[in-house]
Amino acid sequence: MDIKYLRHNSNCESFSSTDYQAGSVGRVCAMLLLVCISLLTGCASTKQYSAESLPVQFQAPPLANAQTLDLTKLATSTTATDLIGEGDVIEVTISAGLSADETVTFPVRVTEKGLAQLPIIGQVRLAGADLEEAEAIIAGVCVNKGLYRSPHVTVTMKRAKVHRITVLGAVELPATYELRASQSDVLQAIVAAGGLSEDAGTFVQIRQPGQSKTNSQARPLMASQPDGQGNIQQTGRELQVQTSGSSSVRINLASAAVENPNSLVLQDGGIVMVERRDPKPIHVLGLVAKPDRYEFPISEDLRLLDAIALASGTRNPFADKVFIIRNNPSGGEPILIEASIKKAKRKGKADLRLAPGDIVTVEQTPNTAFYDTIRLIGFGINARAF
Repeated sequence: MDIKYLRHNSNCESFSSTDYQAGSVGRVCAMLLLVCISLLTGCASTKQYSAESLPVQFQAPPLANAQTLDLTKLATSTTATDLIGEGDVIEVTISAGLSADETVTFPVRVTEKGLAQLPIIGQVRLAGADLEEAEAIIAGVCVNKGLYRSPHVTVTMKRAKVHRITVLGAVELPATYELRASQSDVLQAIVAAGGLSEDAGTFVQIRQPGQSKTNSQARPLMASQPDGQGNIQQTGRELQVQTSGSSSVRINLASAAVENPNSLVLQDGGIVMVERRDPKPIHVLGLVAKPDRYEFPISEDLRLLDAIALASGTRNPFADKVFIIRNNPSGGEPILIEASIKKAKRKGKADLRLAPGDIVTVEQTPNTAFYDTIRLIGFGINARAF
């Protein structure tokens, strides 16, 4: 009696276990069917773009690495250290004999027109000449005018004209620097500031101060007291200075030398602001090993396969379908781009270049859902077996 009871109880337990497994498989299959239906019909009404045929206006532009730019293209016409430039102050010594009484020394400033007004000698064009050439020019003028028979002329640079330029932003040593006026450009400003920092972008904001111009037709100044005959006396002329407003321009270091070369020249008091790159992070979601938010690299392109690699790859060997959600550059609703991991591995164009802020999601498909279901069933059976 006891043995029969035990056999009967054992049969009941065996039947209940089999019944439970069959019910579990049925429920899983029903869930799989619902997933497949939703995957096949869920996005039918949404307009999508293919990674391989994405319109140009929606493509992510290639990133220029500021560290690898050829900055020498930014150089404007520069002046060597011994060349005389406009605004420089030079010192001229003329000796006509051996005694000190026959030697004269005087400083002189070169005008904006490149002329130097020398006492007794008059105006001499010196801008663009080096110091030795200036000595020969002055000596030649003295002889031609009969002032000296064989003068000995010495010209030294007393004080070169400088521009004070402030360099800010993504440079190693932001500060205010004095640049020689003839070499005051964006390249020299960046070099003076120690070069670009690692997070520097390719765009630079340049702010130029207002320019002051003196009116050549100055207004005469009249004395407040008339002369003995009742006439108002003119005592001088009032210089009228006109100041134009400041200007600001944003240039791209990669193309400014060709597109806007005039913007590279800096005026006294100019400000150079090198913009930092702070791109929005991307999100990698779905069937990846480590779904998370990832920082967008500053100085290199990031493509679809790179993003999946950041997330430690896919967690399903059948994962292939990918959606990229991207902000619309012209505003409005975000755009949806469909891509394929398999195609990205075979074709370079299919390995879509990503933009900062993109959301990359590896999608569930009937194949991946079937694989996950088989794994789930196998895991359940193995767990009960042990």
